[in-house]
Amino acid sequence: MMKLLRRALTLSGLLAPMLVSPAFAGPAEYNLLVSYIGNWRGSGQLVGGDRPESFNCRMNIAKGNDTRINYAGRCALVGLNLSVSGTIAYNDANNRYEAAMSSNAGFTGLAIGQRQGDQISFDLREQGRDQSGNDVSIGSEIILKDGGITVNFLVEFNDSGDTMSASVPFNR
Repeated sequence: MMKLLRRALTLSGLLAPMLVSPAFAGPAEYNLLVSYIGNWRGSGQLVGGDRPESFNCRMNIAKGNDTRINYAGRCALVGLNLSVSGTIAYNDANNRYEAAMSSNAGFTGLAIGQRQGDQISFDLREQGRDQSGNDVSIGSEIILKDGGITVNFLVEFNDSGDTMSASVPFNR
């Protein structure tokens, strides 16, 4: 159980404090982002520990400053509350969507959004250490598509090759 808790804390570090640079989205980019404003719920299963662990999540997306949207989410997992917050905006200067993320586990990151039609995918890859000081590769993907949100996680423990993954589809 402690091994699973340690790994769950590492997984919680996927999402993380940082600000998105100034953004001035055009109407199409901004309208797409604000279409996701609301309260969301999702559930998933953490795979790769001693046994699969089910968990539930909530996320609130609200209008932020300028043309940003703010999000704040929480998941209850293995007796832990994992939280994430951040902003998503379209950055005209760089011609791209950007998502800044922070978590209660101290992970910090900026993910660049790739748009294909009405889908925007944010893919974040980081190297880090677990609570025991072992190297881990961390991946997080947020997909905004067809009015829905999916968050995918993957953690690889480099010393053992073990992985933990989860996919959480969110609905209003």
